[in-house]
Amino acid sequence: MLNQTSPSSFHSKIPATYKKQKKTSYPSTAARYTQRLMDCRICTPQHVLNHGFVTAGKICNACIDGVRKIIDLMNEFEREKGSGITRKSSETLVHVSHWMLDAKHTKNRLKEEANGLKEEANGLKKEVNGLKEEVNVLKEEVSFLGAGFFTALKDQTHTDIQLKPANNGLSMPAHRALLAARSQIFKNMLDSESDVCKVPPMDTLTLSELNYEELECLLEFLYIGSLPKEKVEKHVYSLSLAADKYEISYLQKFCDRHMFRSMNTSNALDFLEISDICSNISLKESILNFIAKNMEDIAFSDRYEEFALKNPHLCVQITRASLMEAKKKMISL
Repeated sequence: MLNQTSPSSFHSKIPATYKKQKKTSYPSTAARYTQRLMDCRICTPQHVLNHGFVTAGKICNACIDGVRKIIDLMNEFEREKGSGITRKSSETLVHVSHWMLDAKHTKNRLKEEANGLKEEANGLKKEVNGLKEEVNVLKEEVSFLGAGFFTALKDQTHTDIQLKPANNGLSMPAHRALLAARSQIFKNMLDSESDVCKVPPMDTLTLSELNYEELECLLEFLYIGSLPKEKVEKHVYSLSLAADKYEISYLQKFCDRHMFRSMNTSNALDFLEISDICSNISLKESILNFIAKNMEDIAFSDRYEEFALKNPHLCVQITRASLMEAKKKMISL
């Protein structure tokens, strides 16, 4: 059995220089050393163990990791022994050293890749922020231009022409210059009136294919370049026809995007009719494909009977598209 002494007798063996330091407010070197050594029964020197300074059964994390590695190494030896493999200790050490180097290289490589990805992410973040700033600037410019024109329309500031809807509805004031800038057809009509007929300002131009609400939506779009969703849904048919008749290409694209995004089994036939009247081939093909894929829901609806009586040529095209879709399904099977 080890000869243990009390902590007080061990303290008496500490040199006088350490005893003097105890008078200060800082712990002595021996005290710090002893406190550190009291953390583990394995790596603590024997003379400290003899004085009973270490708590029974206490082991530090470093020693625990070391024991685990030794156990893993012993298990590997047992597996090799059971499989008939013999290896010299030098070979094992080389194997372990290579494994440690590979692990280190892998760690460094992953760290470098992580740093590279972090730099790329920062670069993409800067690009996104730059794009957001550009979008905000464009929105401000559009808002500035659109709001100014629309305010001039609402306040009737220097308006010089009246637009009249169908059925002798109330006329609306507008600006010749803006109408001519938005539509080549309007430009030709106004230039013809100006040069040949010498029509004075505030004369009336009738748009017989539009009612009052539809004409109001058309003017709003011409002045600000956009419309609320509910107005587009309600007047997309008449707006598409007006865009086609007066060659307002941006309005036509605006209506096409709305029809692409909002197409369903209840409005597909109406959109098909619009695309046929406006000779919009790409939109028409997309709608025919949609109808062919949803033929059962559309063909047995009440709307289809009315549509077939009015547009027999489109029903023929729907039938052909449906047969092609059925053929594709059979081939895929």
